[in-house]
Amino acid sequence: MVALRELPPVDRPREKLLARGPEALSDTELLALVLGNGTRGQDVLSVATGLLRTHGLRALPQVPLAELRQARGLGRAKACQLVAGFELARRCLLPEPDDPPAVRTPEDVYHLTREVHGAKKEHFLALYLNARNRVLKKETVAVGSLNANLVHPREVFQPAVGEAAASVVLVHNHPSGACEPSAEDLALTRRMAKAGQLMGIEVLDHVIVSHRGYVSLKERGHL
Repeated sequence: MVALRELPPVDRPREKLLARGPEALSDTELLALVLGNGTRGQDVLSVATGLLRTHGLRALPQVPLAELRQARGLGRAKACQLVAGFELARRCLLPEPDDPPAVRTPEDVYHLTREVHGAKKEHFLALYLNARNRVLKKETVAVGSLNANLVHPREVFQPAVGEAAASVVLVHNHPSGACEPSAEDLALTRRMAKAGQLMGIEVLDHVIVSHRGYVSLKERGHL
């Protein structure tokens, strides 16, 4: 193989890529560009050629880091550089994540709020939904003994505006395990529903959860 320094500038990997695009480069040239440079006594094209002869292009990403570090002309820094490049390429090929979860039923809400089912304190959460009832954001609005005066509509609906949410589902837990709504729960629900009407952001439901189950205030006729 001709040494890199002996190649005309136009045929060197970087210049070739700039002039003709990455498709014009061989596997060896592309790998040489990823490595950047060689070592004393071995230029980068020779290092790339040795790696491809030893492992092959398709097997190279599977070579353990410890083994790459032993390859002639690599060392720790370049081996890490290669592994990072292969990992980035792998991630580029991963499928796009699924759509955010949808909220269709109180049971969906229950499963999305597992973290507060057994909490020792009351947690008031809001699920902000888009027009397809998919969750844009889940936020803890307040923690502690909840009543209609403690949780202000501003704290609930300000994030809704920021997320451009179409609707919101309210959720809070009962540490006692009993999910029956209290008078304060009903008053809080009415207050939030009224504020939502004024802002054009519907309160779809208020679900009370615990480790024993859940109660939907919409199903109970309170919304």
